[in-house]
Amino acid sequence: MKDIIRLILVLTCVSVVAGLMLSVTNKVTATPIAIAARKTTVDALSVVLPAFDNQPDQNVFKVTEADKEWQFYVARKSGVYAGAAFIASSANGYGGEIRLMIGITDDGAIKAIQILEQRETPGLGTKITNDKFKNQFAGKDVAATTWAVTKDGGQVDAITGATISSRAVAEAIRSGAAMYTKHLEAIKAQGQ
Repeated sequence: MKDIIRLILVLTCVSVVAGLMLSVTNKVTATPIAIAARKTTVDALSVVLPAFDNQPDQNVFKVTEADKEWQFYVARKSGVYAGAAFIASSANGYGGEIRLMIGITDDGAIKAIQILEQRETPGLGTKITNDKFKNQFAGKDVAATTWAVTKDGGQVDAITGATISSRAVAEAIRSGAAMYTKHLEAIKAQGQ
């Protein structure tokens, strides 16, 4: 009986010490992780948005639909709406979820896209991160473009051998473009 009590006490002490160490580690790393996440967002915004003089990562319009929260980062130049950016994703990539940031100009055209996260096949699906693939979206009207690969009747040129990855990017843009178009007036009014 003494052995069982001693074993319980030792395991309890080890668990308490491990829990305290995890708590301290979490407190120490929380701020650097938040800073790194903000830097990633700000860097992507500077790539996908037209010129702005505000802080789009601080000027955010949020909407929740179908249990999904959308955040639209609103860019302004001299107080006038310059465009917006948003993060969209698709779980239908060959390697799983693909997340990207899409920037839209004030006239409703895509300025640029930036792939934030992907786990596609190296040498094939990872070509979605290449400028040749990403540049095809620049200038396309978000409301008037058919966001599907050409094989499916759309206007997105798929990567040879990586149609699934290309479809996932088109799907992400399609879902985000629909939300952007639906809430355009509220997005434009954000931060006035």
